[in-house]
Amino acid sequence: MECLATRSQEHCSCTAKACDKRGNCCKCVSYHNSRGEIPGCFFSREGERTYDRSLQMFARDREL
Repeated sequence: MECLATRSQEHCSCTAKACDKRGNCCKCVSYHNSRGEIPGCFFSREGERTYDRSLQMFARDREL
């Protein structure tokens, strides 16, 4: 799939400042999907800061 998004670090809520995928949603989502994870921007602020990208953490964070 072709990514049409542009880099947008000012809108990226991920706190991993050194990540080369930060601000590039297509690369970030693809990377986390390949690892069975959820990208940090799907979490609440508090949940994102745990750096636990698991489905279980996402469900707890979103109270699902």
